[in-house]
Amino acid sequence: MANAKEVRLYGMTRSGYCLMVHHALRLKGVPYDYVEEDLKNKSQELLRLNPVHKKVPVLVVDGRPVAESLVILQYIDELWGSLAPRLLPEDPHRRAKVRFWADFVYQKVVPLTYVIPKAEGDSKAAAVAEFRAQLVVMEGGVREELWVDGAGPFINGDAPGLLDLLAGSCHTGIKFLEGVAGVQLLDKEETPLLCSVMEALLQLDVVKETTDFLQQHVHNDR
Repeated sequence: MANAKEVRLYGMTRSGYCLMVHHALRLKGVPYDYVEEDLKNKSQELLRLNPVHKKVPVLVVDGRPVAESLVILQYIDELWGSLAPRLLPEDPHRRAKVRFWADFVYQKVVPLTYVIPKAEGDSKAAAVAEFRAQLVVMEGGVREELWVDGAGPFINGDAPGLLDLLAGSCHTGIKFLEGVAGVQLLDKEETPLLCSVMEALLQLDVVKETTDFLQQHVHNDR
């Protein structure tokens, strides 16, 4: 299956969840086709491929769909396990820790990004404080359990792994939310490791290539 004949990603240009999948495929060097979805007018193909959640991203490999970004990222790493970089560590304990903190992002951090732009006054301030507090928790946990000083710019070492993709791919969305909501969510003094990882990912050529590709897609599609 690592020699898949057809790989297609159904996504939305401005989705951070989809962005992670783009980055993972490009880091692995996996060629793929991309189908942009209008979530206000979802295609019948998307509804057929993801009948449960009816959302993007959906990755289709030789006609077999896989939905949900975190599931897709792990699927990519397992399917193309012979291709570097590995997104998950070989060591079972470290792999479990990576999965724990990835789930932490989805369960504790991401939900607040939906609360902050809708909240006002004290409620907004409380949501922002909670968001930053959760990042501090993650910073401390990752530093204690996974970070190896001097191993490289990423949590995964020299090359980005699953947590690096999550953190780096969230950066654009976080900065956009800061501008829209008029708040500060990232603070290099509070979370220097996470901010450094985000910046390191943004400097990779494959990430820049993805950004250029999606910008061209939006321009051509609109």
